[in-house]
Amino acid sequence: MRSDDTWTIAVGGAGDQQARVFTDANAAAVDQPVGYSAALFGLSTRQGVDELNRLVREHRAANPDQHIKVIGYSQGAAVVHTWTSENAGTIDNVNSVLIADPKRLGGPGTGTDGLSGQPLGQIAGPPTSGVDQNFGNIPTTSVCTGDVICDSSAPSGWGGYLNGDHGNYSFNADDYADNGNGQWFNGQYRPW
Repeated sequence: MRSDDTWTIAVGGAGDQQARVFTDANAAAVDQPVGYSAALFGLSTRQGVDELNRLVREHRAANPDQHIKVIGYSQGAAVVHTWTSENAGTIDNVNSVLIADPKRLGGPGTGTDGLSGQPLGQIAGPPTSGVDQNFGNIPTTSVCTGDVICDSSAPSGWGGYLNGDHGNYSFNADDYADNGNGQWFNGQYRPW
């Protein structure tokens, strides 16, 4: 849960250029949406990472003691995932939340890699392509539930995606802890 001392910045998925998936769900929980082209290409993800970095660094300079929560959904989770990997060790008092992350690394008990680790996901190009779990010192929560985007072998497959399984998440940023560090996979929590 967010305290009054947390500044929350959110990144929407493909086609969601102003993080409306979060702001429409609960505008009070998001202090800053990240604007980017939100196109399904690596160049768009890079644009989102750069804009996220600019906004976080500006806020940190103006508010050095305030906690920052960075949250992203789908392609926005790929943006946040990439930003987290690139900034681990260079910033503190921040956490990341990755909802339906296509860059999610699967494993025993946590399904298969997200779409970015599959041949189809490689077409997008870096930094969208590839999977990892390189979050360094930044506490990171990953959430994936029956969704082919973050678990390419999800039983519902692409049919489930078309029927709404990809949107089966809470988009209220306050529902995610400021200090979570692990993954929720199909309702089961596993620390990193």
